[in-house]
Amino acid sequence: MELTLTSNSPEQTVELGRRIGRQLRGGEVFAIYGPLGSGKTRLIKGIAAGAGAEDLGNVTSPTFVLVNQYEGRFDLYHIDAYRLESIAEFEMLGFDDFCYPQSVVLIEWADKIEPAIRRIEPVRVELAHRGEHTRSICIRDLPSYIDLSQASLE
Repeated sequence: MELTLTSNSPEQTVELGRRIGRQLRGGEVFAIYGPLGSGKTRLIKGIAAGAGAEDLGNVTSPTFVLVNQYEGRFDLYHIDAYRLESIAEFEMLGFDDFCYPQSVVLIEWADKIEPAIRRIEPVRVELAHRGEHTRSICIRDLPSYIDLSQASLE
């Protein structure tokens, strides 16, 4: 299934993430793509909120530490692949150890490590600039139990 939505504000992007996060069951991996400033971290902040993360102030892009973990209904792993130089570096983070039934893995800059995650068929989320505050958000391979059919962000 493929779904494309338009977000007209950072708050709408966070709200879409919340809708996704509320419906997670655990075991999901999200590959999140988009240029700088497209809303990847905002979407992840919303997913974390919907999944019950306790301290949303700590939901930030882990650009220098590479992986942040948040506690909620699941163990949430937020990986930022922006600074990774190789697939081997990604694998050394212990990615396989993050993937288990009571976890959700969220990967920013997934294009940098795509060959390493292709086999697990992640949910693909692509964000693109459409204006100063407007973003196009295309979601592919969303599990059937996550229903965004009524997800009008406007």
